[in-house]
Amino acid sequence: MTKTIKCISPIDGSTYAERSCVALDAAREAVASAKGAQAAWAALPLQERIDLVTKAVAEIGRTQDRMVTELAHQMGRPVRYGGEFGGFEERASHMALIAEASLAPIVVEESEAFHRKIMREPHGVVLVVAPWNYPYMTAINTIAPALIAGNTVVLKHASQTILVGEHLADAFEAAGLPEGVFTNLVLDHQTTLTLIADGSFGFVNFTGSVGGGRAMEEAAAGTFTAVATELGGKDPGYVRADADLDAAVDTLIDGAMFNSGQCCCGIERIYVHESLYDSFVEKAVNLVRSYKLGNPLEQDTTIGPMAHIRFAEEVRAQIAEAVAAGAKTHIDPMPEDDGAAYLTPQILTDVTHDMRIMRDETFGPAVGIMPVVDDEEAIRLMNDSQFGLTCSLWTNDIDKAMEIGSRLETGTVFMNRCDYLDPALCWTGCKDTGRGAGLSVLGYHALTRPKSYHFKKLTS
Repeated sequence: MTKTIKCISPIDGSTYAERSCVALDAAREAVASAKGAQAAWAALPLQERIDLVTKAVAEIGRTQDRMVTELAHQMGRPVRYGGEFGGFEERASHMALIAEASLAPIVVEESEAFHRKIMREPHGVVLVVAPWNYPYMTAINTIAPALIAGNTVVLKHASQTILVGEHLADAFEAAGLPEGVFTNLVLDHQTTLTLIADGSFGFVNFTGSVGGGRAMEEAAAGTFTAVATELGGKDPGYVRADADLDAAVDTLIDGAMFNSGQCCCGIERIYVHESLYDSFVEKAVNLVRSYKLGNPLEQDTTIGPMAHIRFAEEVRAQIAEAVAAGAKTHIDPMPEDDGAAYLTPQILTDVTHDMRIMRDETFGPAVGIMPVVDDEEAIRLMNDSQFGLTCSLWTNDIDKAMEIGSRLETGTVFMNRCDYLDPALCWTGCKDTGRGAGLSVLGYHALTRPKSYHFKKLTS
């Protein structure tokens, strides 16, 4: 019996898209085709590969209206925000810009006696397992540099954003990539894990849940396949006494609420110096009360539904548990809150780390705010998490930010910014956030393997 994957639209609970899963034998054939195409693709001049990838990126820009509308239907992103093309293009363009230098050989010696160098070799076929929350940007993080480096790519996209994989495939086809170089496959979990266990790929990049990342690593066990994981976070913000209060409120609350809070590096807990705490909470509450919850297809909607009812149920459960334990909510239920995917964004105070709202990943529009007496208390609380993706420090003292940042268990330290991925820096994490090295020069190093050449020159 053929399995199917359905995208249930959070707008109204209807089936927006339904696709048949590729059977295991057919999936193996597709992977074989990707392997067969890889050597010729890698043999193309680097600039030719860059040009083809850049052309595909431009094709996504040309069809941006499709992106915006389909995202609203698939995962609830309001159309007023214009989709993801800005970040999508920024990341792909930067990786194209640094490709030559990042992939250049490291020449150790060039003398009359020896020629010694280290070259970068593509892994072969790269599997990208992409998530639904930022489905274009998270996918292109790996797809663009993998292709530029000479790998072929197989994409398995999330069921909630199943049409994104098709859009990307259409763009790469329109750009003129040779057959087999980029392949979008609709796969169920078991087929994906079986392909990994087969040793089908040279590299696997997974963005998703801790459980999903664990399953990927278990499937790859014994195959010696490199697996990179980015598994979410519980990212903190810390507002020091010298912070610009208005900027901190505007940025941190946007970082907590944008995309209905469904951001891997979104702000999920905030610590504020006691001297600014009351003012911060008052301003944060007023800002959230100004939001318009509603249908993402309407231009005046500023916060749409969560991508699926089950995600909203988890957020409601964390809020309810916190309130039962003594926390206070500040936002009254909005008229559009239907008890299902449409969820009122929430600010909570009187929270503690005994509550899941301050400990477990919420991945929704709810954030707890706690006062702290000094940097030491803030550092202790920020590190009191199983996750380590990003943190956001608010201060005018860059030396103090460096000092605090050096003590934090995290992948990225922001100062006076949050919820942003800088393609020139390595996107990485620690603890249960997983292990990976995306974008930057280190992204190219992850997507290739070193190959050493030691040539001794003989003279007659």
